[in-house]
Amino acid sequence: MELAAIALFLVAGLASLFMAWVIGAGSSGATPFAPAVGANAIPTMQAAFIVGLLGFAGAITQGANVSATVGSGLIGGVEIPAVGVIVILLVGAGLMAVGIRTGYPIATAFTVTGAVVGVGLAIGGAPAWATYQQVGAVWVLTPVVGGGIAYGIASVLPRPDAPETVTVPVLAAIVGVVLANVEFAFLGPGGTMGSLTGAVGRQVGSGLGTTAGVAAVVAVGIAAVVRWDINRDEAGGLRHVLLVLGSLVAFSAGGSQVGLAVGPLLPLFSTVGALSPAIILAGGGVGILAGSWLGAPRMIKSLAQDYSDLGPRRSIAALVPAFLIAQVAVLLGVPVSFNEIIVSGIVGGGAAVGGGSAVDPRKLLVTVGAWAGSLGLSFVVGYGVMTGLQVA
Repeated sequence: MELAAIALFLVAGLASLFMAWVIGAGSSGATPFAPAVGANAIPTMQAAFIVGLLGFAGAITQGANVSATVGSGLIGGVEIPAVGVIVILLVGAGLMAVGIRTGYPIATAFTVTGAVVGVGLAIGGAPAWATYQQVGAVWVLTPVVGGGIAYGIASVLPRPDAPETVTVPVLAAIVGVVLANVEFAFLGPGGTMGSLTGAVGRQVGSGLGTTAGVAAVVAVGIAAVVRWDINRDEAGGLRHVLLVLGSLVAFSAGGSQVGLAVGPLLPLFSTVGALSPAIILAGGGVGILAGSWLGAPRMIKSLAQDYSDLGPRRSIAALVPAFLIAQVAVLLGVPVSFNEIIVSGIVGGGAAVGGGSAVDPRKLLVTVGAWAGSLGLSFVVGYGVMTGLQVA
C-alpha cells in the first residue's frame, strides 16, 4: 500500500476515534443517566464514569448491526473512499461538538446519516430508499411511542389505587422479558450473536415453550427481587430500579451509537483486511468510554436540569421506553438518536405529572429545530465538500 493511502487510512481511523469521543461526551454518554441525575439518584461524575464502562461493553457486544447499516446500507452501488469517510466523520463530529459546546443535544444519528448520504450521492451512489423508509419511520415514531409510553407510566405510578409494590415490579418484569430475548455477541453458536433464551434452548431443546419458559423465569425472578426491595425501603428500591434502568440504557447506547463512529470504517478496512470488525468495534468503544469520562458531565447536567423537574418515578417512566426503543433499533440495525429517545421520555413523563409547566417549551423547540437542522446541514455540507474535493 502506498504511503499516501496509509496516511488516509490513519486519518480516517483518527476521525473515527474523534467521532466516538464526541458520541461518548454527548449522545451516548449523557442521555442514559440524565434522568437518574435529575432525580438525584446518582452524582453527575459517577454517572459519567459508569456510563463509559457500560457503553464500551455495549459497543463490543451489540454494535455490529447498526455499524453494518451505516457502513453499507445507506448508499448503494459505490464504496465510500477514505477521503469520504474522513468527511463524514468530521462533519458529524463537528456538529456534535457544537451541540456539546452550546449545551443543546444535537442528534448524532441525524448528523452521521445526513453526512453519509450526502457524501455517497456526491460520488455517484444510489439512494437506498427502503432503508431510508425504515430509518425515517423509527425516527418519526420514537417521540410518539417513547413519549406516549412514558406518559402512561408516569400517569399510573403516583396513583393510590396502583401501589408501587405492584406497578414497578411489573415494569421490571417487562424489561426482564425483553432482556432475556436480546441478542449479544458470543451467546450464539460458535461465538455468534444470540440471546439468553436461545442459549438455554440449545441446552434443553429449542421451541416456543422453552423461550416462553426462560422469559417467564427471568421476569418472575426480577419482579420478586424488585418487590422485596421496594417493600423493604421504598425510596431506596425506586433508586435501585432507576440505576439499573440507566445502566441498561447506557449499555444499549453503546451498542447503537458505536455504529455511527465506526460504521463508515468497516467497508474501508475490509477491502484491505487490515483490521477485523471486532477490533474496530472495540476501538470505537474505547473512544466512547473516553468521551463519557471526559466530556459527558456538561450534557448530563443540561438534560437533567433543563428539560423537566424529574423525580424517581418520572425518571423510571422515561428510561423504560428508552431501553425498549433502543433494543428495537439495535435489532433492526437502525441508527437512532438517544437524545431524541430520552428527551421524548422526559417530556412525556413530565407532561403526565406537571402538565405544560414541567417542560420548558422554548428549550424543547430549539432542540427539535437543532435535530432537523443538523440532518439537513450535514447532508448539504457532506455533499458540498465531497463534490468540491472531486473537482479539485
